Amino acid sequence: MITSARSWRHRLAYSGRWEAARLSPLVVTVLIAALAFSTPREIAFSRLLPAAPALAAAMWPVLPTMLLGAFCLALMLVLSLFHTDLGTPYTSGAIIAVTLAAAYGSHVRLQREEMLFQVRLVADAAQKVLLRPLPRHIGGVEIESLYLAAQEQARIGGDFYEAIGTPYGVRLLIGDVRGKGLSAVGAASAVISCFREAAYDEADLQGIVHRLETTVTRHSAAFPVQDQPEHFATALLAEIPHGGGRIRLLNCGHPPPLIAHCGKVRVLEPSVPSPPLNLAGLIGDRYWVDVVAFAPGEQLLLYTDGVSETRDPTGRFFPLPDWMGRQDPEHPRELLDQLHRDLLRHSGGRLDDDIAALALRRSTAQDRGAVGTGGGVVGG
Repeated sequence: MITSARSWRHRLAYSGRWEAARLSPLVVTVLIAALAFSTPREIAFSRLLPAAPALAAAMWPVLPTMLLGAFCLALMLVLSLFHTDLGTPYTSGAIIAVTLAAAYGSHVRLQREEMLFQVRLVADAAQKVLLRPLPRHIGGVEIESLYLAAQEQARIGGDFYEAIGTPYGVRLLIGDVRGKGLSAVGAASAVISCFREAAYDEADLQGIVHRLETTVTRHSAAFPVQDQPEHFATALLAEIPHGGGRIRLLNCGHPPPLIAHCGKVRVLEPSVPSPPLNLAGLIGDRYWVDVVAFAPGEQLLLYTDGVSETRDPTGRFFPLPDWMGRQDPEHPRELLDQLHRDLLRHSGGRLDDDIAALALRRSTAQDRGAVGTGGGVVGG
C-alpha cells in the first residue's frame, strides 16, 4: 500500500491552507474594528462584530472562542465612548448571545471530531488486518501493492489482495466484492482469512477456490436477504512455483492480468471462464487453471476493475494495456507509483471506485547476485 509524493504534497498544502483559515476570525475582528473606527458612524460597521465569534466556533476550541467574544464586547464598549448613538446595548447583547451559542457549538464540534478520530483509528486497525503490508520479496519475486479508496477519507473497502510464500510457491489473491460499505468489507475479510489458511493447505488452486467459494456462501447466508441479496466477489488466484519460469492463473470473473517486458504486453485472458465466488451454484463450479510463461525481468500486474474502468471527464476508460506497454520501470514500486499518478491525472483527480493493484517482477540473475553480495535488496 502506498502514499505517493503527490499525496503528501496535497496533504501538506491542505494543512497549510487550513492553518491560514484558522486565523480568519481574528482577521474578521480586526477588519470590522478598522472599518468601525475609520468610517462615518451612520454606517455602523460595529454591528457586524457578533460575526467574529460565530465564525470562530467552526474552527476554534471553546476558550479561545469565548475570549474572542469578550474582546469583541470590549471593542464595542470602546467604540461607544466615541459614538454614543451606536445602539451599544443591542449590539453588546448580540455579541454575548452569539458568543455563548458559539462556545456551545464549538464544544459539540470538538466532541464529534473526537468521535470521528476514534472511528478512524478503528478503521486504520481494521485495514492493517484486512490489507496487511506485504513482504517486498517472496521466493525470488519482488512484490508491491497499491490501494486507493474512491473517497479520500475512506480507509477500507471491498477490494482485497494477499500474497503468501507457501511450500508450493508464491500464491497470490486479488479480488473485488460486489457492493460497498461494511457488508463488502466483511465479505472481503472472510475471503482473505480463508485464503491465508487454504494457501498453505491445498495442493492446487482448484482446492483453494473451492474453499473460498464455501466461505463466501456461508458468509452471505449470515445476512438477511433484504440486506444483501446478491453477495458475490470476482477473484484471481495466481501461483508462481519455486524456481519455475511460469505462472498458474485461476480467474473467477476478474479483469485479466497483464505481463509486460521491453514494451510488449500480454493480456492473460482465461481459456475457460470460471464463475465468481458465490455464483457456482447458479452457473456451475468448473474451475480452469491456465499456465503461462513468466520469465525473469518480466512485470506482472494484477488489478481490480477500478483501474481499467477509471474514466476521464469525457467518459473514456483508462487505456491500461496501452499504458502498460509504454512503461519500462525497473521495479514494481516505480510501476505502481506511475500508475497512481496517471490514474489521478486521467480521472481529473477524482476516483469513482476503489482501486487495488499488485505488481510483481521475477528476479534476474543480476538481482540474485546483488542479494548475495549485500546489494541492498530487502527481503520479506
